[in-house]
Amino acid sequence: MIQYFSDDKIFIRNMIEEDAQIFYETYLSYGWQSNIETYENYFKEQESGIRKVFIAEYDVKVSGICTLVLNPSEGPWAGMNYPEIVDLSVFKNVQKLGIGNMLLEIVEQEAFKISEMVYLAVGLHSGYGEAQRIYVKRGYNFDGSGLWYKGKPLEQYEPCVNDDDLVLFMSKQRNA
Repeated sequence: MIQYFSDDKIFIRNMIEEDAQIFYETYLSYGWQSNIETYENYFKEQESGIRKVFIAEYDVKVSGICTLVLNPSEGPWAGMNYPEIVDLSVFKNVQKLGIGNMLLEIVEQEAFKISEMVYLAVGLHSGYGEAQRIYVKRGYNFDGSGLWYKGKPLEQYEPCVNDDDLVLFMSKQRNA
């Protein structure tokens, strides 16, 4: 196990295989569309070196996740060796305790070891409101490529649905 951070309450480590079930069951309990294969694939991709997976524990309980795709194949910087932050999430019962910020801090440190820039996509519906605010506060800027829907740039006046696939891309430079 790789340990990235530890203090009195928060411990950040890489993913272990058993974490997939915890994320699946927790998100299912929220009424979210949860798919265990997503988290099983995160573990497989971590083991093969495609993705780094960061798991936050709070008071010795799994409490959040954030992943870093090392060479993404989608988005405005696809194939350019800029890492992408994907799937930052903190369990509802421990939000507002600094876990999300600490996850981002550790993920950014890892990203900046391999690149001058890191990027992410943020959803636009109100469920992403807290994430939108945290990214701006942490120095992320919109990239100017406009809205993306289902992995492609959305053309002007093209219809879309305000679901999890409607996103804006943001980036952060090292030392920003």
